[in-house]
Amino acid sequence: MSASFEIRSASGAYTARIGAGSLEEVVQHGGDVIILCDAWFADRFEGRGLPVVSLPALESSKSLDEIPGIIMALREAGASRRTRLIAAGGGIIQDVAGFVASVYMRGLKWDYAPTTLLAMVDSCIGGKSSINVGPYKNLVGTFHPPQTIFIDPALCGTLSQDQRVAGLCEAAKICFARSPEAFAAYLAMEPGVAAGPDVLSEVIGLSLASKKWFLEIDEFDQAERLLLNYGHTFGHAIESASDFAISHGIAVGLGMMAAGAMSRSLGRLEAGEGPTAEFESHIDSLLRGTPDLGPHVAGLSPDRLIKAFRGDKKHTADTFAVVLPLAAGGVERIELGRSPETEALIQTAFAQMKARYAA
Repeated sequence: MSASFEIRSASGAYTARIGAGSLEEVVQHGGDVIILCDAWFADRFEGRGLPVVSLPALESSKSLDEIPGIIMALREAGASRRTRLIAAGGGIIQDVAGFVASVYMRGLKWDYAPTTLLAMVDSCIGGKSSINVGPYKNLVGTFHPPQTIFIDPALCGTLSQDQRVAGLCEAAKICFARSPEAFAAYLAMEPGVAAGPDVLSEVIGLSLASKKWFLEIDEFDQAERLLLNYGHTFGHAIESASDFAISHGIAVGLGMMAAGAMSRSLGRLEAGEGPTAEFESHIDSLLRGTPDLGPHVAGLSPDRLIKAFRGDKKHTADTFAVVLPLAAGGVERIELGRSPETEALIQTAFAQMKARYAA
């Protein structure tokens, strides 16, 4: 599959291209270009006459404490206001590149080549950067989309099984949140960890088309786009409590299962047949194919989970904001008052998720 489409944004339209050879296309720009990439890919770019700044794809790399060093590395590489930054890597590299490009000399143009399925199906469009501050995940960031996104599904052949699960959890979530029709189309593609580039190309295209609707109707996270936080509030707490041994996409999958447990406790969702049951069954099958997940889940501390949950930036001073699945399919965002009763519901949701996956 080869496809190209535009996403409208306040700063102008930008383009996503899906097709083989996209990573190589990135380095053919020439001119005043600097590569910012995952250290794993540095060898692909070095020796081509372009300056390369590489960093490890670790959660610590997108810390606010690390940003000054990256900015100085760009300056020492000769970056000016006319430089185009080209980023290649997964979501961590994207977060760093988007943030740095938005603030370096008040803004650089940039392009992005996502190298993980998670980034290909989700974060590569939307323009958000999310940077950690101390123990707080994604506390600061900007909206600064790339000019062009080059997506090569063949790169998924280099990914581990858990990286594929992470991407599929996000793709399923986006399609489920968009509409019953989008989720049915997703399932019809028979996505799974063993899927080849052709199937993954179709999944990527559908997921991005579904997310494009949210972005163009609510670019700055004020209403509809907030529904894409399904699984994220619980998931960010799971990431933090595991010291990031559980990766983002897997944590979101677990977070969606915790959200389902909370929805049932509130009487908004019943166990049984229907779109949500079908969705949870699919997510469950993906998570159970994740190597070594059980010990990591078993090690999650209830105290650390609730502490991290309390500190999520999506809450207000008086309420917890959560996105929960509905019996008829789809999701809704609700706010619950901060109280011992609400915290008990949250802890129960985490406990039920743990009981399901800690074995």
